[in-house]
Amino acid sequence: MEFLESLNFGTDGLLPAIVQDAGTGEVLMLAFMNREALQRTLETGKSHFWSRSRQALWRKGESSGHEQTVVEIRLDCDGDALLLVVEQEGVACHTGARSCFHRALKDDETVEADAAISFPLRDRSTILQWVHDVIAHRKRNPRQASYTCELLSAGQGRILKKIGEEAAEVLIAAMEEGKKQIVHEVADLLYHLLVLLVFQDIPLSAVYDELADRRRSDACTTGKIQQKVRPCGATTRDALTTKPETTTLNDDSLDPP
Repeated sequence: MEFLESLNFGTDGLLPAIVQDAGTGEVLMLAFMNREALQRTLETGKSHFWSRSRQALWRKGESSGHEQTVVEIRLDCDGDALLLVVEQEGVACHTGARSCFHRALKDDETVEADAAISFPLRDRSTILQWVHDVIAHRKRNPRQASYTCELLSAGQGRILKKIGEEAAEVLIAAMEEGKKQIVHEVADLLYHLLVLLVFQDIPLSAVYDELADRRRSDACTTGKIQQKVRPCGATTRDALTTKPETTTLNDDSLDPP
């Protein structure tokens, strides 16, 4: 394979492989690949690496379920490093953090890094996932003076009450207050719906899958979409059985007043 022949594996037969999220641009992890790991990745579309400690080939997510679907593989100018652009299922780090690079150096000390919010906000399509991840971070790491933590601590009854209130505010805004207020109230409603998902340990991807399946079902009925769809009758993948996506995002600006 010409691509493989252009690579300069090290004396140990390995290449460093940086893994980047295709949707957000976030750097997720660094691992190593030998020729076999790269070939298996190319054949399966799932990332495979070589464990230097175990001296064994391994597939990312083989035990955790947090697989990486490879969208693109790039090589650097010298051919001695790879960049894997992936769709990450769940989290990348074994600690439960979204990225393995979740620690930062500050005043000669290692501290938990704040969110690099510039990653998801470059693409507005990822903002809902980002908000979901921030709420999940609050659930795992409660803090004082956080509306999100207060709401999660109060339980489902309080969350459902807020959803009802915010839904009513959307209706009032639509009838009486104009487009700007509608946008404001819809944002509040979406936020509280995401809190419910996190409280119930439901990944946002489950909602996306449900919507995608409805579109596919409609396409089967209308015949308007002929390509890149699953067979009629296909069901939503069981995202509810997987661990929700998590990250170390931490931004007080999320909490509404």
